[in-house]
Formats: sequence, structure tokens, C-alpha cells
Amino acid sequence: MILVNTGNGKGKTTASIGIAIRAIGQNLTVAFGQFMKRNDQAGEQTVLANLLGERFHAKGKGFLTRPDQYPSHRAVSEELINWAKEQLASVDMLVLDEALYALQSELLKEEELRDLIAMARKRDAHLILSGRGCPRWLEEEADLVTEMTEIKHPYKKGIPAQKGIEF
Repeated sequence: MILVNTGNGKGKTTASIGIAIRAIGQNLTVAFGQFMKRNDQAGEQTVLANLLGERFHAKGKGFLTRPDQYPSHRAVSEELINWAKEQLASVDMLVLDEALYALQSELLKEEELRDLIAMARKRDAHLILSGRGCPRWLEEEADLVTEMTEIKHPYKKGIPAQKGIEF
């Protein structure tokens, strides 16, 4: 199945991790890649690296903020895309966190994502994608799309991101 966790609310990565943990508990092989996040940036990375070893990949350069950053960001995205293709050859589930942000920023090309989807479907593997701004074509292609909706967020009261909650 192709699953998408999207929307402006918090919880897209958290939901994707939850699905991965559930799959591991059912003895499925899982790989988890993060497009934008640098290694050791977020708390989940320590746990995922320990659980998955080489099947965890987070070598991003952060979020793209200036056009001159594109070449180096694209290079690490291409590395993750190639890693993802290798993983899809043998795993039951592949999670690509922040894939939709990478898609919007053209760090992940639509054709590349369509290829990953086709590979997952051919092997009957599950592909989990997260990020804001799910394009219409992906919404139609996916089997399950969940939208996280922000109702209230502490940042609007001036409360900064909290360790263990946002990172």
C-alpha cells in the first residue's frame, strides 16, 4: 500500500514512525529515510538508527532556504533516492519522511517518486510518505491519505519547539 501523512498539523513524522514500529513488531522488514533532516537532529533518529542500522538513512542538509543551496541539497536527495531504490528491492516497508517537502522543492522529482511508487507496488511493499502539501496526483495514487490538521499550537503563544516533542 501507498500511505501518505500530510497536512499543516503536527504528527506526520510521528505517525510514520508509529506505522514503522507496528510493522517491526509484526516481523516486517522496514527501512526509514529522512529527506531534509540532518543526522542527529531529532530524537527519533537515535532509536531508528539503533533499530534499523543500515536501513535508516538521514543525511539531509536541513530545509532549503536559498536557491544557491539547491545543488548540494539535490545531491544528498539523489543519494537518498538511490538508497530508497536499493531498500525497495528487499524490505516490506519503506518510510520516506519529508518526501513531500522534497517533492515541492524539486529535490525529489515527480518522475522519481512515481518510479518508487511503481517499485513498491511491483514488490507489494508498503511505501509511507510524509510532509505538507500532498499534490493531487499523489492523493489519487495513494491507498491511504491522512491529513493532520492544526487546531492549536504552542508556538503561536511564543513557546519554542520542545525537545522530545518537536525534535
